[in-house]
Amino acid sequence: MKLLRSCVLTCLLNLLTVHAVADEAKVAVWTAGEGDYHSYRIPSVIKAADGGLLAFCEARKNGLGDAGNIDLVMKRSDNQGATWGPQTVVWDDGANTCGNPCPVLDESTGTIWLLLTKNLGSDHESDIIHKRAKSTRTVWVMSSTDNGATWSEAKDITASTKDPEWGWYATGPGVGIQIKAGSYKGRLVIPCDHSYDDPEGNVRKGPFGYGAHAVYSEDHGVTWKMGGTIRPHSNECQIFEVADGKGTLVMNSRSYFGRARRTHAVSTDGGLTFSEPVDVAELLEPVCQGSVIRHRWPSGDKPGLLLFSNPANAKSRVDLTVKFSFNDGADWPKSKLLHAGPSAYSCLVSLSEQKAGCLYEAGKKSAYETIVFQAFHVEAK
Repeated sequence: MKLLRSCVLTCLLNLLTVHAVADEAKVAVWTAGEGDYHSYRIPSVIKAADGGLLAFCEARKNGLGDAGNIDLVMKRSDNQGATWGPQTVVWDDGANTCGNPCPVLDESTGTIWLLLTKNLGSDHESDIIHKRAKSTRTVWVMSSTDNGATWSEAKDITASTKDPEWGWYATGPGVGIQIKAGSYKGRLVIPCDHSYDDPEGNVRKGPFGYGAHAVYSEDHGVTWKMGGTIRPHSNECQIFEVADGKGTLVMNSRSYFGRARRTHAVSTDGGLTFSEPVDVAELLEPVCQGSVIRHRWPSGDKPGLLLFSNPANAKSRVDLTVKFSFNDGADWPKSKLLHAGPSAYSCLVSLSEQKAGCLYEAGKKSAYETIVFQAFHVEAK
């Protein structure tokens, strides 16, 4: 009888273990060295109007660096990230650098707008920042009206979305949002960042500073304009809408204040202006990109739910963790560790009421060995 009970317990434990692994298995979407590319970086994922998942990243031919021959590639999943289809090259501009994917879905039309950046492959970030490069960083947009099956030609929107005095510029990386409430309902908003000249600046030992800003469209993607800026020491960012019925926005940013914390800045006018950035005590960061999405709006007695992901470590890019907030980011009482080893950039996506997914950089020795997708159950309050 003891042996029987032991066997039953063992079987139950095995079943539970298999369920846990199946529920949160890491699926390698891109692996360094595969295909014609040295490495893959800067993940982004969004759910199309037909429910399919579209994953984007930079496919880098020359190495891990942010400069050189870099293409923008995509894969699609029709089973919530369990498997992924063949790779599609969305944008290849020869030896130049194409990347920083930041898509947004216009829910009223079904169109996906994909904002990106480009620069000469021979120009490096430091040279662009210090204005000694041959050219500069430019801003572009593409669109798909068939759930990512085909894409329009890239259109240059630099003139309306970048201050000519800025140097470096990045769209996202991650995703944009469409405002759901208030006076600016329907507006598409893309989180971005830039470098600007600052004689008193000391970021990365140069006379410049980093700022975050918004780009928006109020005509369903036909035209794009530059919104408000967030300074100082703000960088790669993501944005969410507060559940106040007014369309209040919060920009969650990578920070160079040196306090190992993410920052938040608030906009009450649809991204035209923002408050000064303030530390978010519970969101540790080693100076890295992060992701934040609204997974659920408040309904009845069920609170809203925000999800945030990043390497939750004050010093190193390790411990890719998802944190949960039930009060619009006032606190983050619960968390889920997805990857304990080296990990870096990430992007979250809602899969269903009970599940979400995270596309993130991870590996055993280096964070840039693979880009994996991992589904997970969301936490109840």
